[in-house]
Amino acid sequence: QVQLVESGGGLVQAGGSLRLSCAASGRTFSSYAMGWFRQAPGNERVFVAAINWDGGNAFYADSVKGRFTISRDNAENMVYLQLNSLKPEDTALYYCATARSYPATTQYKYDNWGQGTQVTVSS
Repeated sequence: QVQLVESGGGLVQAGGSLRLSCAASGRTFSSYAMGWFRQAPGNERVFVAAINWDGGNAFYADSVKGRFTISRDNAENMVYLQLNSLKPEDTALYYCATARSYPATTQYKYDNWGQGTQVTVSS
């Protein structure tokens, strides 16, 4: 079992940047692929980005490709999501989760979830 805690969200103007962090507990963290999802009010949770177990491969939703970057530090049990060129439509609650496979773009292939961190982008 892996426990996840997200942080780093906040209020930012359009065009700005944020760096989200996901701290993981558990000795098996480095064996998991990881992903980030987001959920806006009234909408389903949607895939944002995924990274394989060693950080050598990453996969992105088309809506964030070229603007967001996922990375991980297995020595520190951390996963990051760098958000650049933010748009109002990026406003959502952002979650990290452990994946059963890579790349996995549906939430049903993810198991352990954090509580989320809110990102709000003003226009």
